[in-house]
Amino acid sequence: MKYLALASLVAISFIIVYLMPSTQAETKAAKADIDFQKPSDAELKQRLTPLQYAVTQQDDTEPPFENEFWDEKRDGIYVDIVSGEPLFSSRDKYKSGTGWPSFYRAIDDNNIVTRDDYHLIFKRTELRSRNADSHLGHVFTDGPEPTGLRYCINSASLRFIPKEKLVEEGYDEYLKEFETTEQQ
Repeated sequence: MKYLALASLVAISFIIVYLMPSTQAETKAAKADIDFQKPSDAELKQRLTPLQYAVTQQDDTEPPFENEFWDEKRDGIYVDIVSGEPLFSSRDKYKSGTGWPSFYRAIDDNNIVTRDDYHLIFKRTELRSRNADSHLGHVFTDGPEPTGLRYCINSASLRFIPKEKLVEEGYDEYLKEFETTEQQ
């Protein structure tokens, strides 16, 4: 009887461990899935500019060098324009020469979904926000170290939150992104 109880306890523990999110990031992503309800198409058309709507909802691309963040140099984070999901940090931004904001990593991989994109002659990897399903841009393998990746992102899909406003806007957990910069 004791053996059966012990086996049951082990089995239940095993199920709990494998069914529950295993990391803090996965827990946050699961919570964000519950908390966020994507607005209707009509609401998005009212809330977003025509360019933001075309980029995020119709997979359009904004013009290079004629967009809000390609040359942004302030410390802060970039979030999805629709859902507010944290996507990129200015710490990981670099000048790629393409005319779009470029990053070598995402701030949280759980907030980005990739898809194969065959709209051009060759295959590309499209990036979309996890909860809002906003088209963000594409990722390429010609980026700098340490990842070798270039996340080429449309400014129209982003909202920039300067470091000084992170607490006020509810993103205080991302202040740590900038602590090492201030200590150097």
